[in-house]
Amino acid sequence: MSQSYPVTVAVRRADGSVEQVRVGTATKTDEGFALQLGELTIGAEPASAPARRAAPSAPTRAAGPGELPTIFPNYGRAKGNPIAGASANDLEFYANGAKRSLGDPSKARFHDKEKLLLQAIQAEQARQGGGDGGPPMPDSGPEAEGEDDAY
Repeated sequence: MSQSYPVTVAVRRADGSVEQVRVGTATKTDEGFALQLGELTIGAEPASAPARRAAPSAPTRAAGPGELPTIFPNYGRAKGNPIAGASANDLEFYANGAKRSLGDPSKARFHDKEKLLLQAIQAEQARQGGGDGGPPMPDSGPEAEGEDDAY
């Protein structure tokens, strides 16, 4: 008896919502899994159109010194994704990570980046109407459990 599992990809819509789109099926085999994908299309243009390279958009640009970041740091499930339009759970996860890092004197070399990240997250939370996620940028405080916040 073989076990089959749907394979999905999370697609972020322009309104910020995320939809799970099924792209195939994974079937358990003796060696692992066999993956059967459906027809995949990237972008909205027909396959016969010539490929064009889009100019990089602002949300994927790394922040310079003193600038608010526009993407999440390179950890967690939303790493590298835009802060703008992120889910409330992702915003809260990264805000908590920044607060933990700011409360840890051993991570002082990251504090400037973490303060800017927290400001960007709080601005997005306010834009979405979800509040600011708590008190602004603590200088110290108890550490919470979670992933390492250094990036």
